[in-house]
Amino acid sequence: MSSISSIAVSGLKAATRRLEVSASNIANQQSTGALPGANGTVPAGAPQAYKPLQVNQTDTSTGGTQTSLSTTSPATVPVSDPQAPFANADGMVAAPNVDLAQEFIGQMVAKYSYTANLASLKTDREMSKALLDATA
Repeated sequence: MSSISSIAVSGLKAATRRLEVSASNIANQQSTGALPGANGTVPAGAPQAYKPLQVNQTDTSTGGTQTSLSTTSPATVPVSDPQAPFANADGMVAAPNVDLAQEFIGQMVAKYSYTANLASLKTDREMSKALLDATA
């Protein structure tokens, strides 16, 4: 595989991972839990809120890209839900810190990135084929 192809494939993988993480964040945005105490821990037996993830993308020395995951900071925000069995005395629970607008923008960026990297792969293939046809 040419270096152009390997760079494009790393971009495809990064775009795919970005889309997977965003989909998971959106799917779990309603997964609330008990508010953490002052020490940052949730009471024993109480559910924990989903902790949204973010993709960190970095360049590699070979020209491609790689991704790693981290938890969004802050991972949760307090919201009012006095009906929840795990709500605190003030009726507050922890909700995942998911910004739907940012998630949708991230999904569009992943789509365009995937499309661009796919076009690079196609062009590399066509150039290689033309080169081989010219030497034959």
